[in-house]
Amino acid sequence: MCGRYAVKKSTLLNANNLVKKNINVDLDQDNFNCSPGTKLPIIKSATNGKYLEQNTWGLKASWAKEEYKRLHNARLEGIDKKITFKKLIVNSRAVVPASGYYEWAKSESGKIPYYFTRIDDQDIYFAAIHENNQYSLITRDADENISKIHDRQPVIINKSQINNYLNLNNDAVDFLNNIKSPNLKFHPISKEINKPTSNDPSLIRSL
Repeated sequence: MCGRYAVKKSTLLNANNLVKKNINVDLDQDNFNCSPGTKLPIIKSATNGKYLEQNTWGLKASWAKEEYKRLHNARLEGIDKKITFKKLIVNSRAVVPASGYYEWAKSESGKIPYYFTRIDDQDIYFAAIHENNQYSLITRDADENISKIHDRQPVIINKSQINNYLNLNNDAVDFLNNIKSPNLKFHPISKEINKPTSNDPSLIRSL
């Protein structure tokens, strides 16, 4: 799964260069603690081109009852069969820009947070689905080196693959199942990340 991530200003600027239109996204603000339930920038596609827009992280299906929890992750396995997601993966895809993401490893002393980035230090683009200005990140089984921290990881696509994923003529499930994940690196960080109100560069600093 993926429960927190970071978006630096540099990542936002790069994402903005990929789209035709920016809909009220502030490009001059780092966010080192992107949390479910908050509005965050995502890339969506329309007939006249891609656009950057704030959406709420955590998707609640239009038919869901009020007490249903928002889903901030969607498993790639079976995504085209589940009632909540099967239409969205066909018709409502999005890409979420990030600088890195956080995951927690279990230990005898409690959960230890780690910060993940690409080995080549390039921006990360999560595959996602959206509905009613809400979105969920798509996850899959973790690569072997990641699985020592957590058994799931977000589906990450390369910048060059964004248009292929957003192209509704392409089979998204087949596409995502056949792409190679970028190599990632990670390091332990402070448990200060556990506080949703914490938001500064020290959160990603290696211990």
